[in-house]
Amino acid sequence: MRDIGIKVKEPERECDDPNCPWHGHLKVRGVVIKGKVVSTAMQRTVVVERERLHYVPKYERYEKRTSRYKAHLPPCIDVEKGDEVIIMECRPLSKTKHFVVVGKK
Repeated sequence: MRDIGIKVKEPERECDDPNCPWHGHLKVRGVVIKGKVVSTAMQRTVVVERERLHYVPKYERYEKRTSRYKAHLPPCIDVEKGDEVIIMECRPLSKTKHFVVVGKK
């Protein structure tokens, strides 16, 4: 297994996916995001949602904002809807996929 540069628990299973950061040739870089899986309907792709608070100075309050990211799911990582995952930025894998799941939280 390769060292991907962050401290995340390595998957127990092996896979032969070339787009796996652990067993393939995909390099990860940049942003590390923790979020919740909201959809697993696509093949080898999950939709991860992240909530954050944004301050509104006029009202001196915070509002919730959400962002959704499509991420590649390697076969060696088992993820279901509702799981907390860690995703990392990688090269573009498709038109909207620029992240890959590196582990469960």
